[in-house]
Amino acid sequence: MLKPQVNYQQTQSIKTLFPLQKPFLHGNGSHAFALMVQSRPSFTKPPKVGVSFSPNKIKAVATPAVSTEKSLSIKAVVTVKQTVDGFRSNQTLDGDDIQDRPGKSLLLQLVSAELDPKTGVEKATIKDYAHKTGTEKDGEVTYEAKFEVPVDFGELGAIFVENEHHKEMFLKDVVLDGFPNGPVNITCDSWVHSKPNNEDKQVFFVNKSYLPSETPNGLKRLRDEELGKLRGNGQGERQTGDRIYDYDVYNDIGDPDNPSSETRSKQFYVPRDEEFSEVKQQTFSDKTVFSVSHALLPALDTAIEDPNQGFPYFTDIDSLFNKGVNLRPLRTLIAGLIKAVHDTITGKDVLRFETPATMDSKNTKQGFWRTLIARLIEAVGLWRTFIDRLIKAVHDIITGKNVLCFETPATMDRDKFFWLRDEEFARQTLAGLNPYSLQLITEWPLKSTLDPEIYGPPESAITTEIIECEIKGFWTIEEAIKQKRPLAIELTRPRTDGNPQYWKRVYAPNWHSTECWLWKLAKAHVLAHDSGYHQLVSHWLRTHCCTEPYIIATNRQLSAMHPIYRLLNPHFRYTMKINAQARRDLINAGGIIESLFSPGKYSMEFSSVAYDKQWRFDHEGLPKDLISRGLAVEDPSAPHGLKLTIEDYPFANDGLVLWNSIKQWVTDYVNRYYPKASLVESDKELQAWWSEIRNVGHGDKKDEPWWPVLKTPEDLIEIITTIVWVTSGHHAAVNFGQYTYGGYFPNRPTIARTKMPDEDPTEEKWKFFLTKPETELLNIFPSKIQATGVLVVLHVLSNHSEDEEYLGHKAEASWKEDPVINAAFERFKGRLKEFERIIDDRNSNPDLKNRNGAGIVPYELLKPFSDHGVTGKGVPYSISI
Repeated sequence: MLKPQVNYQQTQSIKTLFPLQKPFLHGNGSHAFALMVQSRPSFTKPPKVGVSFSPNKIKAVATPAVSTEKSLSIKAVVTVKQTVDGFRSNQTLDGDDIQDRPGKSLLLQLVSAELDPKTGVEKATIKDYAHKTGTEKDGEVTYEAKFEVPVDFGELGAIFVENEHHKEMFLKDVVLDGFPNGPVNITCDSWVHSKPNNEDKQVFFVNKSYLPSETPNGLKRLRDEELGKLRGNGQGERQTGDRIYDYDVYNDIGDPDNPSSETRSKQFYVPRDEEFSEVKQQTFSDKTVFSVSHALLPALDTAIEDPNQGFPYFTDIDSLFNKGVNLRPLRTLIAGLIKAVHDTITGKDVLRFETPATMDSKNTKQGFWRTLIARLIEAVGLWRTFIDRLIKAVHDIITGKNVLCFETPATMDRDKFFWLRDEEFARQTLAGLNPYSLQLITEWPLKSTLDPEIYGPPESAITTEIIECEIKGFWTIEEAIKQKRPLAIELTRPRTDGNPQYWKRVYAPNWHSTECWLWKLAKAHVLAHDSGYHQLVSHWLRTHCCTEPYIIATNRQLSAMHPIYRLLNPHFRYTMKINAQARRDLINAGGIIESLFSPGKYSMEFSSVAYDKQWRFDHEGLPKDLISRGLAVEDPSAPHGLKLTIEDYPFANDGLVLWNSIKQWVTDYVNRYYPKASLVESDKELQAWWSEIRNVGHGDKKDEPWWPVLKTPEDLIEIITTIVWVTSGHHAAVNFGQYTYGGYFPNRPTIARTKMPDEDPTEEKWKFFLTKPETELLNIFPSKIQATGVLVVLHVLSNHSEDEEYLGHKAEASWKEDPVINAAFERFKGRLKEFERIIDDRNSNPDLKNRNGAGIVPYELLKPFSDHGVTGKGVPYSISI
């Protein structure tokens, strides 16, 4: 951390050697720079003290110092990422190369944090052009510039960057060396538009954080103006490359009867700096999920004649993992893939090939293929990774190899029959993919709150007699619940236009074969519904969807130099882009969720109703969530201040350790900047941020009484910890185990395609069930096309990209600026490493039956760190997939 400038009072005024009369002070114009900047105090020498003495007296006389230094020579090094989203790597426009030779490609202007003491206005900026150094490493290039900075320039507060190339550039950072107290770093991590497209200069502030009331006078105007640019004026249509953050409803995901209410969009805007990096695009981006809906599913549709065809045997399901799925013949597949790529590129005709006659020749297939792929790569640029995968897929067809073969999920790999056991069915509610749907029974007999006109009488069909029959006197009802035995399932069918009578039935474990198979079928229905609730509420609604207003408000109301902005920023990486992708391909009408998951076309309505009925900010933090579901009670003597209703609850036990680690880190950070409550209440940006989250971002709930107030550091700590938990721990717990627990879909079918056999049965259907109960169960599961699509989607969503940033792994540059904050982060990192050891110890404890045992997959979903790929562990900072 930079120490404050020491000011020395002078007995006489000294005139500056360089009066600031011109708008700019120029550098030598012949150097280039690389991006990375920090704030450092200006250098001012103290007055010299002259000492004279005689035998009779000693006299000390202070005389003004006469500086011999006219200026400081400052070197700026700018780092630019060359391999980034939107441009093909290793390519440069010729015009840019020509323009760069005389050093006119990037203009830097240094901004003083101080006002001119004489005029009271902002000091003139100091500018210089930068050019490439020729140094290229790991996809990054550097530029350099040199400045002559007057000694009375003051502390550096910001830099302006003007990009005079003909294309935008991604600036990583700026380092300025030559200041008395060492290098000054400025972290950018931002796209800088080209001057021909937008003449506005972009400003980047030093890494030192300031509350609004502490903003140096020379930066106050810039701070307010930059926020104004990010807010926009609320008018016009957002364009690609804009940096504006604003609110809108999701009115672009459907194709309604009334087009005036909702129109399907072809382009989904996100602010420019919210886009994926190229590494992220190669792992996920449009390429993979888009290929599922626009290439893979149509290919499967052609390969499988009956789109409703299911799996006739369980061995056919197993073959997905050991034999794979053969797609259609080469020619048809290539045509489909070409069309998919063509449809992806802004609706324009990009790829339109005639089929060469030589394609049918066995001797020239390979030559044709090479030519075709070369054209594809040249045409689509950054799609090269996607095309590589398509090359392999089609090559496998040519050579007769399996085309689509999935890796065996960890659960199936350990125990092929794990999904059949009732105990595993119950265990996964505590240590599986959706630990958020479990709720304690607080009243008996059970009573529904659903509309009786649609769902029938509110009294549950699960009675005391049914439960007592199941426990057979071995336990009381309370003991049976404690043993976590699934005792009964109640299925209800509401009245519909096509079926005016509601239907309700209770199922329970039974020794008799008929009831035993009905119990298996009922479990499949429960799991299909839970899969829909998990995907649409626990996952999409409570993490992705509800976080987006936090991101927008943070960028609109908190300056980039605000300490809370810098605390939250890593937790928002890629989320807006991921959500835009979801609107395009996942949650849209007829998209992947509606096609492959329950409740089908009602998915978004289901999610919206859950938001209206269930979501409340004060219950999004883990402790309050557990208490609200009856799974914990406050107990000051218990670990973390909570006593769990079910002691062996892996998600809750691990989650509370992570929650407390996060809260301690947030507490250390907040207390550094807000040592007293008055600073929270007087922080105009912070108060505007929280008001906008409540009144605009979550405006439908603005009048709810449960919204936390923001008056004290303790209030702020709880709010920030909740947001950080949702984006990290909550999302990791419900996302990165999707392939582990759902990859073998009999364990978690995403949709139930048939009714229960005793639901309005015909004589023929009931007889079929009695003679072929296994086939009845297989028919409930997703079809072949649905199952294959589900496997691809779950594998993609469970995947960590190579540039994943894990919670506590690496400190932000601004955190390192302050020794107190940096030390707090190192303690946080240490706690997370210790947390990993705690998880390993728990997973090896034979007394913890829900995370240890033969064939049991250890519970690692909240283990902080991970390699890339599908690992079933790892807690990223943000909702990045």
